Amino acid sequence: MAGTDYIAAYQNYLENEKHASANTSSSYLRDVNQFRDWLLEHGVADLRKVKKDLISTYLDAMTGRGKSPATVTRATASIKSFYGYLMSVGVVKNNPAKSVASVKVERKYPEILTNREVELFLDQPKCVDEKGYRDHAMLELLYATGIRVSELIGLDAGDVNLEAGFIRCESKGKERIIPLYPTAIRALQDYIRDIRPRIIADPNEQALFVNMNGERMSRQGFWKIIKYYQERAEINKDITPHMLRHSFAVHLLENGADLRSIQEMLGHADISSTQIYTRVVKKQLRDVYIKAHPRA
Repeated sequence: MAGTDYIAAYQNYLENEKHASANTSSSYLRDVNQFRDWLLEHGVADLRKVKKDLISTYLDAMTGRGKSPATVTRATASIKSFYGYLMSVGVVKNNPAKSVASVKVERKYPEILTNREVELFLDQPKCVDEKGYRDHAMLELLYATGIRVSELIGLDAGDVNLEAGFIRCESKGKERIIPLYPTAIRALQDYIRDIRPRIIADPNEQALFVNMNGERMSRQGFWKIIKYYQERAEINKDITPHMLRHSFAVHLLENGADLRSIQEMLGHADISSTQIYTRVVKKQLRDVYIKAHPRA
């Protein structure tokens, strides 16, 4: 089997067995293909004959070309994953990347909006026309639930239960139920009852949120909405859907929510992904202390 065949089999494993997201699969495959190309340039055609020292040399070369520690760390993880797969199917006996040390990456704290900035941002869509009602409902729902933008635009009308006050969100084959606060419920009620029936192009349309042509909202379309209201609010931060997700988690934590509940609502597979928010809260407390204490 040629190197390209091993990589194609690995792609099938990522997509159909591991059910990795499209972004994850794309990143891993890009890293592995770049590694294979480097090997070919250096006279190594057989992926099965790669040893630890050769992988370390490749990663050092990436650093020498000015690649960031985060990029080198991701490449290390991708190569480890690839050889872990080859070992699991009996192509290689050992994972040559297993003991390769990852580059230390300084963990960046996710940037969030303050409570005041959230209020200012969510107040921007004015409920005077179809677009204003729709945008108001979308932004309220995003902050109310902390869902990803892909999950937001992927919602169907049947995923919303306003009487019970929750939405049903499915991602990576797993379903989770996320509660809604009253303001978000009212925004959705107005949109679903009065606005959505007027703007959908097809009476059988399932999408909860549609563009002004009546078709399911796209990522690009929603991104433009975010940027438009950021400018309107005159908030000096690069607001993204993920910043609202981070803000949702930190604000819940600040107000007493437990980490496990936040993990479940965010859909994190590992609690360690959620624990970063505790460090954000601690950093904020320290910053307040440094600024406010008379002897700090």
